[in-house]
Amino acid sequence: MQSIIYIHGFGSSGFGGKAMLFRDYFKQKSVRFLAPSLSYVPKLAVETLKEIAENCQNPRFIGSSLGGFYALYLAKLYSTKAVLINPALYAPSTLKRHISGFANNYYDLSKFEWNDQHLKMLEEYIATDVDQKSIMLLLQTGDDIIDYKESLELLPNAKSIIEEGGTHSFEGVERHFEIIEQFLLS
Repeated sequence: MQSIIYIHGFGSSGFGGKAMLFRDYFKQKSVRFLAPSLSYVPKLAVETLKEIAENCQNPRFIGSSLGGFYALYLAKLYSTKAVLINPALYAPSTLKRHISGFANNYYDLSKFEWNDQHLKMLEEYIATDVDQKSIMLLLQTGDDIIDYKESLELLPNAKSIIEEGGTHSFEGVERHFEIIEQFLLS
């Protein structure tokens, strides 16, 4: 049985809005779905994801923002498919603005320290030479955190859905659930 692993973004959790929508959708479809709440420490997050993936048959990934960065790395590592939603594909530079300060955890509103060590860890997970046919991009041009064009430049041959407007969280993602399911499970 194929498993879909959802990877949340920076400061989010496996109980964020998108994770819950995906969880409900795949439960109705009787598809094995996992959405772990991951550490903000990149090495811990990736090691957790690898352990989960290695205990799943045919893992597939969905990643949002920083989760998209991790999903791309894991798709290459396991030669599998991934859907990237407004991904932070240049995560080390994108998340540099949080250095020397505290970032918010959006689940419980706590704060965590984000530092140079975390950026160095992210650099270990930069994926290159990815099979772009195994990647789907969901991008909204109104993303105020990440320029959607970065994803198109890095992955010009990936299947892409680009919508005008929207936000970084990708408004109305549920409209694309059937296409995502078909892509991941075909």
